[in-house]
Amino acid sequence: MTTKALQRLRVSGNKRYLVQEDGTPFFWLGDTAWELFHKLSREEADHYLRTRAEQRFNVVQAVALSEFDGVATGSHYGRRPLKQNALGLYDPALPDVDADDNYWTHVDYIVDRAAEYGLYIAFLPTWGDKYNKELFGKGPEIFNGDNARVYGRWLGERYGSRSNIIWVLGGDRSLITRNHFEVNNSLAAGIREAVGDLQLITFHPSGNTSSSRHMHDEPWLDFNMIQSGHHEQVRENYKHVSADYGRLPVKPTLDAEPCYEDHPVNFNPLKGYFDQADVRQGAYYAVFSGAFGHTYGHHSIWSMTTEPAPYFIMTWQDALHRPGASQMWHIRQLIEDRSFLDRVPDQSLIASQFEGANYMVATRGEHYGLIYSPNGIPFRASLGKWTGDVVHASWFDPRTGEYSRIGEFPNSGEAAFTPPSSGRGSDWVLVLQAAE
Repeated sequence: MTTKALQRLRVSGNKRYLVQEDGTPFFWLGDTAWELFHKLSREEADHYLRTRAEQRFNVVQAVALSEFDGVATGSHYGRRPLKQNALGLYDPALPDVDADDNYWTHVDYIVDRAAEYGLYIAFLPTWGDKYNKELFGKGPEIFNGDNARVYGRWLGERYGSRSNIIWVLGGDRSLITRNHFEVNNSLAAGIREAVGDLQLITFHPSGNTSSSRHMHDEPWLDFNMIQSGHHEQVRENYKHVSADYGRLPVKPTLDAEPCYEDHPVNFNPLKGYFDQADVRQGAYYAVFSGAFGHTYGHHSIWSMTTEPAPYFIMTWQDALHRPGASQMWHIRQLIEDRSFLDRVPDQSLIASQFEGANYMVATRGEHYGLIYSPNGIPFRASLGKWTGDVVHASWFDPRTGEYSRIGEFPNSGEAAFTPPSSGRGSDWVLVLQAAE
C-alpha cells in the first residue's frame, strides 16, 4: 500500500465547516469504533479500517482508555495503557511504554494504518468513566487536573506529528463537579502545550445534548459535537444542530453519536432496534440543518462484539456491511458534488411542513436547494430562492445514490412534488438546481 499523506484539518473562514490545509472542504463521514485500540488485533484492525475506507468513511472515533475496563484489562496482546503509582492506582501520568510491544505501539500502528487508508482518527484520550462514573461505567476514577494535564501533554507530544489526529475530550459524560471541568480543561491545556493549533479539539458529551452545553465558550473547543443518542425512535437531532448553529461565537457542529444501527431502542431490546431508515434519517436531518458532516454508528462495531446476544445482536465483522453503513457515503457524495462553503440550512424552502416522524429539513447553496422527506409524503416547495428563471428538479435516492429527473419549473412561487414512493424507509431528497 502506498502511504497517503493526509492534510491537517482546520476550521473554515466562515466558521461553519472544516477544510484541509489547502482550503479544500472536508465532509466528515465518521464511524464509532470506541473499542478499536483496546480489543482488536492488528490484523482485525486492518480489516476494519480497510472496509470503512472502501465504504468512503473518512473519520474513525476511537478511545485510548476505553469503556470496557480499558485501564485494568489489557489489549488484544495483553498490554495495559498505564502503570500503577506508589499507591497502587493506575496513573495517567505514567503511560506504560515498556518493551516494544506495549499498548501505545499498538495504538501507533492503528493510527498510522488509518492514515494509509485515508482515515482520520477522532482520538478520545479517555472514556468519561475514568473521571466520572457516578451514574454508570466501570472506571476507575483516576483523573484530576494535574495528571490530566501531564497525560494530555504526553499524548500531544506522541501524536502531534500525525496529521490525521482530531482530539475528542469528554467521553459520554455530563460535567457536574469542579473536578470534571478541571480534568477536561487540563487535558485540553496539555494537548495545546504540545501541538499548539496544529490539531483540532472537540468534546463528546452525554446523550441527548451537545458539547455546547458545557464547553462552547472554551477557547480550545474548535467545533461542537452532539450525541443525539439512542432513546426515542422519532429522530429530532435537527433541534440540537439548529441550536448549535445559532450560537455565538459561531462554531461548526455535527452529530457524532446519533442512534446506532441495530441498537435497542431506548437501550431495551423489547422495544426493537434502530434500522437503516433511522440512521439515514439522522444523517440527513443533521447535515441539512447545518452540520458539517455526520457520524454513523453500529451497536456491535463500537463494542467490537464477537458473541451475539439480545443486546448486541451480531458480530462486528457481520455488522460492517449492514445496509445503513453501506448507504452513508451517498450523503457525502450528495454534498461534495455541490458548492460546499456557501451551503446554509433554509427551512423556508418548505412550503408545506409536517411534524413528528414526517418532519422535513432543507438546505441550499447559491445555485441549488435540497429538501429531505423522511417518508415520501407529497409536499410543496417554495422556489424563487436563486437567480434565473428556471429550476431543474430531480429526486435523489438515499438508499442508492441514484438520481431521477422530474423536470423544469419556473423559479418563482410554489410547486407540488410527489416522491417516487412513500412509507417508512421511503425517504427521498428533492434536488433543485437553478439553471446557469
